[in-house]
Amino acid sequence: MNPKIISVVTGASGFVGSHVVDRLLSEGHHVKCILRETSSKRWLEGKPVEIINCGLFDKENLKKVFSDADYLFHIAGVVKSKNEEGYFKGNVETTRSLLDILCEVNTKIKRVIIVSSLTACGPSYDNKICNEETLEHPITTYGRSKLAQEQLVKKYMDKFPITIIRPPAVYGPRDTEIYLVFKMYKMGLMTLIGFNKKVLSLVYINDLVDGIYIASVSEKAVNQTYFISAKEINDWKQVGGFIGEALGRKALYLRLPHFLVYTVAAIAQFFAMFSSKAATMNLEKAKDFVQESWTCEITKAETELGFVPKVSTKDGIKRSIDWYREIKWL
Repeated sequence: MNPKIISVVTGASGFVGSHVVDRLLSEGHHVKCILRETSSKRWLEGKPVEIINCGLFDKENLKKVFSDADYLFHIAGVVKSKNEEGYFKGNVETTRSLLDILCEVNTKIKRVIIVSSLTACGPSYDNKICNEETLEHPITTYGRSKLAQEQLVKKYMDKFPITIIRPPAVYGPRDTEIYLVFKMYKMGLMTLIGFNKKVLSLVYINDLVDGIYIASVSEKAVNQTYFISAKEINDWKQVGGFIGEALGRKALYLRLPHFLVYTVAAIAQFFAMFSSKAATMNLEKAKDFVQESWTCEITKAETELGFVPKVSTKDGIKRSIDWYREIKWL
């Protein structure tokens, strides 16, 4: 009988992480999930996983977790923070901690997968879709922290095999971000930012997980970076059309001028100063929203990994909305 493959997943209770856990279980892996004590286990309940309640700086516990690991899928990260320190601690220093521990206890690990972001590269300028050769130009602190994470990771590529995955905006069952767009549409409103066309790449969660898994077992992916996305590029009006079709209703399209987006963001950021939590909407998020193009191409992943996205944006939105309806979120 073959020994079971052991995979460690950080951020396992989250949207992307929990789907990666499902895929690894389906592939027969023994999955160790690193979680904070406060993390919801909603998407892990009843699944044959090993839960390790420890932080990403808990050296002694992580040594035990990593000593026999075959794979590490590092998905945990900080997407909103009140200051720069929070982003860099949550995205860069945690990664340094994990890789340093691996250097101590397990340099024979088969692969380390780091989930980064399109924001590490930046928006597309001059109608040039981002690819892996595009010079990085992040425009927010979050994006700079993800690029710093990638740059740090590359310093460890002589120690063990690493692959970096850069998804664009991810959507699908269990997501709570793009879900808000669906929820607003159902209430009869679809907001569009600015008066010019905004285009974006999206990836349905199953396709992203497929790309992550394929990259983790491909020798060609060793010490490489890949965009994993849908092939098609959509504008927000098209996305609204797909949502309307899936919901079987129409909504009022409301265009918000850029200055209004920044005003709302500034107000939200101001009031967050008096809260223990970071604002979901802030000036940096507004800067993301007003960009004309957040797009990436997947030629490298197609050519080197044989990655083929299977779910169109239209179909993915319908699947997502059907799921939200089923669990009474919509």
